[in-house]
Amino acid sequence: MTSLRVCLDVSDLDAGIQFYERALGLKLARRLGSAWAELSGTATPIDLLAKPAGSRAIPGAPATRDYVRHWTPVHLDFAVADIAQAVKRATNAGATLEAGISRHAWGAIAGLADPFGHGFCLIEFTRGGYDEMPGVERSP
Repeated sequence: MTSLRVCLDVSDLDAGIQFYERALGLKLARRLGSAWAELSGTATPIDLLAKPAGSRAIPGAPATRDYVRHWTPVHLDFAVADIAQAVKRATNAGATLEAGISRHAWGAIAGLADPFGHGFCLIEFTRGGYDEMPGVERSP
């Protein structure tokens, strides 16, 4: 079986730890100096990697890191028990609410961004979750 780790670049490691602890209730599991921290509290560990703004994202490529709001085809969804409370907690910790809570047959969702420009969603599932969506087919 393949395991998964999520890695997020942040410009300030201490601020990143503080945000994710306050916003989502994650906990600092371990730290290696000032450049890396592992957060626990989700099924998949989340690693925060301190990388300065303006540094090269990929050696030899022109892309550099910036921490203004950016779009990427990958984002994180955090399943929560109470979406209204989770949105309040995240915004109080410094998240930006970009798409308010919308309700669906499968549950509710809100779109946010962390202080480092990474988008994420908070999701509160109904009892049936995604199986409540019309047209869902399960693999045999």
